Amino acid sequence: MVDFDVLVLAGAGVDTIVRVPELRLPPGDFLPVAPVRDYVAHSGNGVALGFHALGLRTKFADFAGADAQGELIRARYAAVGLDYSGHPAPNGTPRSVNLVDAAGRRFSFFDGRHPPGTLLPEEFYLPLVERAAHVHVATQFTPAVWAAARELGVSTSTDVHAWNGVDEWAWPMAGEADIVFLSSAAAPERIDDIMRLIATKGRASIVVATEGEHGSRVLAGASGDVQRFPVARPERPVVDSNGAGDAYSTAFMSRWMRGRPAAECALAGAVSGAFACGAPGTHEELITADALDAAVERARATWPAAPGT
Repeated sequence: MVDFDVLVLAGAGVDTIVRVPELRLPPGDFLPVAPVRDYVAHSGNGVALGFHALGLRTKFADFAGADAQGELIRARYAAVGLDYSGHPAPNGTPRSVNLVDAAGRRFSFFDGRHPPGTLLPEEFYLPLVERAAHVHVATQFTPAVWAAARELGVSTSTDVHAWNGVDEWAWPMAGEADIVFLSSAAAPERIDDIMRLIATKGRASIVVATEGEHGSRVLAGASGDVQRFPVARPERPVVDSNGAGDAYSTAFMSRWMRGRPAAECALAGAVSGAFACGAPGTHEELITADALDAAVERARATWPAAPGT
């Protein structure tokens, strides 16, 4: 029985965002900044909230810290009505400190506090996989999910972020998911090769690379061409790029799950990513299904699909 359109596994934390004039250490030892704020954040959180805002039946399961940050997370999900299950976290809630400059660019310091080898218990998350139509895996804490999902015929996705295509940490996710998202930031000059590596060495039928202000790339099948797509024109001023990648992937997948072509999926992703950049903080404003549909229609005239390499 399918109870969830999407199950998101792990990947919540708290971002402390510091607004700075530029991403460079200034002279001296002190700089006045705008108020420093904490936001419920990180990739699994963004995907879960994004799907929920788009109207999909969404379940989120993750570690839950018994600390102030954990309380902030639980309160956020209760406020928006996101179906959430938490398992006690051995070292508390993960945190990041993100510097955001005047143009909305960010640099993140992630504390990675979970000890090496930390895993969510299989009895906690595998029964949820049985009730889902799709599973998005945000971290390496659930290694048994891949075989279970394949046996059940449940599609899967993941995001390995700024992966360089060399370090082995990403393969347990990049090699197993049906859809793989990543950022080109770690190796922009080799991103096409990394995408093809994922498609040929792993199981992915679609690999998507986001490139910030340069748009995105989509590879459908190991033998296909890498299609390049531009960004969508922002409809409001860009103030903060935190969460833009998760907004892109969530909207992209919402179209992919309906069998739409890559160009339409990428357009939806670009529109959603641009929307996210217009709000301060991380995952504070999430585009709804109606708003996404309307923005996609407005963007079609100025967003020509540009496939090819």
